[in-house]
Amino acid sequence: MLPRLTVAVLLAVLARPPAVAADEVRAPARGELLYATHCIACHDREVHWRDRRLVTDWRSLLAEIRRWQAMASLRWTEEEIDEVARFVQLRHYRDLVPD
Repeated sequence: MLPRLTVAVLLAVLARPPAVAADEVRAPARGELLYATHCIACHDREVHWRDRRLVTDWRSLLAEIRRWQAMASLRWTEEEIDEVARFVQLRHYRDLVPD
């Protein structure tokens, strides 16, 4: 019979979720926070699906996020712009492939 400590450790290891690279979780989470804090007031789901859609590829998505954050004087870093773009891509533009 296995000692209790061994059983407890084994159960703890098996109960853990699979490891995920920090970048895979961090970017969408940080991007979602930035988007929810600064963008959602003007951007509901309809703005991403309108007929005159300005975003047609990854570069145009980055350009639009860069443009609007500048207009709002947010002073995001390129990393923050990329994180928001990755969140928006996952949420609204699944057909776009990040560079």
